[in-house]
Amino acid sequence: MRRKDREINDINRIEEIIGRSDVCRLAMCDGTTPYMVAMNFGYMRGESSRLYFHCATAGKKLDIIRKNNNVFFQFDTDHKLVSAGEACDFTMKYSSVTGSGKIYIVDKEEERIKGLNVLMKQYSGKDDYAFKPGLMKNTLILRIDIEEMIGKVV
Repeated sequence: MRRKDREINDINRIEEIIGRSDVCRLAMCDGTTPYMVAMNFGYMRGESSRLYFHCATAGKKLDIIRKNNNVFFQFDTDHKLVSAGEACDFTMKYSSVTGSGKIYIVDKEEERIKGLNVLMKQYSGKDDYAFKPGLMKNTLILRIDIEEMIGKVV
């Protein structure tokens, strides 16, 4: 990062930003063409920190992931426009986290349920939901094993 004064490496501060974020932008590469989607997510800290997502069982992102499971992700929150007298003097205050890792389709039922509960905890604070079998059949769970992550505050 060019501006070291804005860089955040402390995992607790990074997790605070993730906790305040509503969506995760997930970037993939379809050959030489970038592809990005905004998704609901759940974050889990651990020996290997992870992100979980849910989606339909078919679609472009899955086609890309099956060919190349290297991904980049991004969160941002705390947006505040700072107005100024001149157009180019405006600025935006925000907090963000970016990172990379490998994404996998979760097949094991136990981890699928765990992933959905991690996702639900992100939005509800609760992680002990029971899921209907029909829902589980029509829902795909994705997991990113995070390899690197950095925060930024402007």
